[in-house]
Amino acid sequence: MATVILTCGKLCSGKSTYARKLQAERNAVLLSIDELTLALFPEGAGDRHDLYAERSERYLLDLSLQILKAGTDVVLDWGLWTRAVRARVRGFYTSRGIPCELHYLRVPAEEWARRIARRNAQLQSGGTSAYFVDEGLLRKAESLFEEPAPEEIDRIIDC
Repeated sequence: MATVILTCGKLCSGKSTYARKLQAERNAVLLSIDELTLALFPEGAGDRHDLYAERSERYLLDLSLQILKAGTDVVLDWGLWTRAVRARVRGFYTSRGIPCELHYLRVPAEEWARRIARRNAQLQSGGTSAYFVDEGLLRKAESLFEEPAPEEIDRIIDC
């Protein structure tokens, strides 16, 4: 039976890189909220970003069911920052009898700061497409992120 891998971690923890690795290893389909919202709103969604991200999540959850039904694994490249969101997404799959695993990318504070600086520099030079991490986004990420409890985690990836 096809499986869903849920990636969890702070922004700039390496989730997208890890998700692409899993995609190749498992011949899976990668579904990323950031890729979808950046494709639809390359100039940014401003105050409506959270609303559009929520709508994107619903769309990708429904799409994932079609992919899983076809027998292909799915990797969700999402932050899953809060326990409530993780529980909701896991419940979406488990209530349908679909196996899912949560892979938590754990990154030390100093490495996290280096990764944010590196991403911002790459964005400024046009070397990548992602969200610029300004002070507002950094504060939001720090205030919202809830480290997963051991019982939530199927695999820890130390970055």
